[in-house]
Amino acid sequence: MSSLAGRPPEILASALYAVADVPDPPAENPPEARVEEARPTVEIVEGGEEVGRLPLPRRNRGEVFGIASQLLGAARIRVMCEDNVSRMGRITGKMKKKMWIREGDLLILRPWGFQEGKTDILFRYSRTQSQYLSRRNLLPASMNVFYTTDSTPEPTPPPST
Repeated sequence: MSSLAGRPPEILASALYAVADVPDPPAENPPEARVEEARPTVEIVEGGEEVGRLPLPRRNRGEVFGIASQLLGAARIRVMCEDNVSRMGRITGKMKKKMWIREGDLLILRPWGFQEGKTDILFRYSRTQSQYLSRRNLLPASMNVFYTTDSTPEPTPPPST
């Protein structure tokens, strides 16, 4: 208390009371863990064993299927959504370098709530994954362009005479 020596007692008393009136800090409660809901997935089973999982759109968040119809450049793609609305899709930063998107690819999209004609591209399915979803009837009818029937016979050429 050598720094307070020589000061009038009124100032010292107010300084002591000011420190005493400071409330105790609240007890630290651990912050509530943010519970992230699991993305709906479908398991890929071949030969009786699980090969992998495919993510499906989270309908409660407004995610939908879409097909890339035209590459516009600068991480932008024109997509046809399952609600038959053509939107401009933006490839999110996480996917820009990881995954190349081509015309005709099946995508998971999240339309913007504040601008009707735009959407974010969240995931791209490969051709085999798209065909698998189609065979399992997990695609809406407007997006089901990937179904291939293996049992269609090849046309036979006419006999030459």
